[in-house]
Amino acid sequence: MMNKLRLTGKQHAALARHLLPEDGCEAAAVALCGRQTGAGGETLLVHNLVMIPYERCSVRSPDSLVWPVEDILPLVEKAAKKDLAVVKFHSHPGGYPEFSSQDDRSDREFFSSVYGWMDSDNPHGSAVMLPDGRLFGRFVLPCGTFAPMDRIAVAGDDMLFWDYGQPMPFAQGKELLRQIQLFGEGTVHRLRRLCVAVIGCSGTGSIVIEQLARLGVGKMVLIDHDIVEAKNLNRILNATADDVAHGRKKVEIAKRAIESFGLGTQVVTIAENLITPATVRAVAACDLAFGCMDGAEGRHVLNRLAAFYLLPYFDLGVRLDADGLGGIDQVCGSVHYLQPDGSGLLERNVYTMEDVRAEGMFRTAPEMYQRQVKEGYIKGVVVDRPAVISVNMLIASHAVNEFLARLHRYRLDSSGDFAAQTVSLSQGEYYKDGDGVPSQMFARHVGR
Repeated sequence: MMNKLRLTGKQHAALARHLLPEDGCEAAAVALCGRQTGAGGETLLVHNLVMIPYERCSVRSPDSLVWPVEDILPLVEKAAKKDLAVVKFHSHPGGYPEFSSQDDRSDREFFSSVYGWMDSDNPHGSAVMLPDGRLFGRFVLPCGTFAPMDRIAVAGDDMLFWDYGQPMPFAQGKELLRQIQLFGEGTVHRLRRLCVAVIGCSGTGSIVIEQLARLGVGKMVLIDHDIVEAKNLNRILNATADDVAHGRKKVEIAKRAIESFGLGTQVVTIAENLITPATVRAVAACDLAFGCMDGAEGRHVLNRLAAFYLLPYFDLGVRLDADGLGGIDQVCGSVHYLQPDGSGLLERNVYTMEDVRAEGMFRTAPEMYQRQVKEGYIKGVVVDRPAVISVNMLIASHAVNEFLARLHRYRLDSSGDFAAQTVSLSQGEYYKDGDGVPSQMFARHVGR
């Protein structure tokens, strides 16, 4: 069981500006948070932030703070109506890395009032920001006792994870030694604590899975409803003719391979479409997601899910255009990094809502789909595309290295400049771009 708090990079930056003012005195803020509850524990997802004005505080010093609780009553009323969590933030400008006895008294008094407005006993939270921007926190329970937040995660240009629980054990021996030499024990330990969802276990997906497992990621949730076919053998790692003969699921093949490595990665397989309640719950409980899907509908759902649950999302796409005569028109691939409150794949013109609608109809109402294609109301869905493992390898490796760069920050330039990256082998060019305009479609759902 893990208790977690998640927020976006923009939210973290706003908190830092307010909680760490130049005067060196404490400051406070309050957040409304959505909840993600499951067998793995409770996660609070920052949805809305309210900064407590400095002038409203009757006491502000480097080690104490008093402000009127009645200022946030409208916020608490809203939380009560929707069963949202309330999280109180304040700062320790002097760098004290623990809750003080004064914090204990303040939290018990504050949250006693909050629980008085609520119809449920679901937990709320309190968190402290230190001068370097690091956060630590705890859940405050109805009886006035505290439970630690095991992880606080920030999904921004860089991915920040502050862990306070016990790490998962390393594999025995020296399997990860050379990796530690490059990234250091801190990053390797961080990888060991992460749970990563990979949606799509075929061409690029199987390669992403292989790399993440060998990097020592602690837990992986693999999602793909399909079975391996003969046409997949040229590009799905670890797939065999025997798997084709027995109609084995792609997720089964990936799980078998990971467990054979002996590196201790836990594997959960879900042989279903992304668009099912069980799959959504499983992805929501992960720390980040890789989308390795060709279609628009799955990408749209995953982008929406990542906004709701504050997940960093890496999207991979490969485009191979053959002229049908043995020639090639285009060979390229893209890696998109999507922040919960940033631009979406729709804004980046990766797909259109017409594409999403057509694929949804193709899946749920095939007869109507065929009729509308014939009558020209929608364009047809491309089912079989050219596929070459060498291009898939390139883009999958690019995506995993992008993940590592945002986790370890070894890159010389700002990660904000690398939101969208495209490699064109046919043109011999590399393109990159920043995040762009935030998604209006998903903005109101962030953290909900």
